[in-house]
Amino acid sequence: MVKVLFVCLGNICRSPTAEGVFRKLVNESRLSRQIAIDSAGTHAYHIGESPDERAQDAAARRGIDLSGLRGRQATPADLEEFDYVLAMDRENLRNLQSIALPHQQEKIHLFLDFAQDNAHQEVPDPYFGGRHGFDKVLDMIEEAAGGLLADIRQRF
Repeated sequence: MVKVLFVCLGNICRSPTAEGVFRKLVNESRLSRQIAIDSAGTHAYHIGESPDERAQDAAARRGIDLSGLRGRQATPADLEEFDYVLAMDRENLRNLQSIALPHQQEKIHLFLDFAQDNAHQEVPDPYFGGRHGFDKVLDMIEEAAGGLLADIRQRF
C-alpha cells in the first residue's frame, strides 16, 4: 500500500481538493486498494471543519465530492506513515520539514513538482479570492495528480 498525504495551511481549500481529485483519479484507475489518500493542514485553524464551500462547489462541478472530508492537522506521525507528503506551497513545505526527522525529509515534496507542464511551483491559496481561484487551483491539482500517479506506478 502506497500512502499519500496532501498538505496545505488549514486543510479546507487546497489539500482536501487535492485529496478529492487524486482519489477520483485513483478510483478511475482501479488502484484504490493499492493507494491510500489523506489530507491535513500544518496549522490547527480548521480542525473538524468541512472544506470551504467554494472548494466543494468547484470540485462538484467536476464530479468530485469533498463533503465528507474534515480538516485535521499534520503530525510527526504522518511523516512516518505516509510515503508521499505533498505540500501545496513553500511555506507548508518548510513547516513539514521543520517537524520531520532526517530520514523523513525525502518523503516531503512540493505537489506541483509532479506537474509536467506547469510553470508554477506552488498552488496558490484561493481562500481570500473569488470563485475563479478555486477553478484555477483545480486545474493545477489535476495536472499534478496525473504526474503523481505516474510516479507512483513507476516507483512501486
